[in-house]
Amino acid sequence: MSEPNTVTANGRAIPLEQGCSLVEFLTRQQLLPKSVVVELNGEAVPPSEFEHRQVRPGDRLEIVRIVAGG
Repeated sequence: MSEPNTVTANGRAIPLEQGCSLVEFLTRQQLLPKSVVVELNGEAVPPSEFEHRQVRPGDRLEIVRIVAGG
């Protein structure tokens, strides 16, 4: 379980005093929203919802970077 005023992202506690959009959270983590796949509290979030979906203290995220290759 996460501590108050944190979110858990990929098993790591990250400070978050108040809610923000998923895009804002990703940007704060120096991640490009178009280069990741996100699961928020066990639910896959389509990229079209990143701007509107809120991340709040206590939430759990799994973030996977998309890597091109061949």
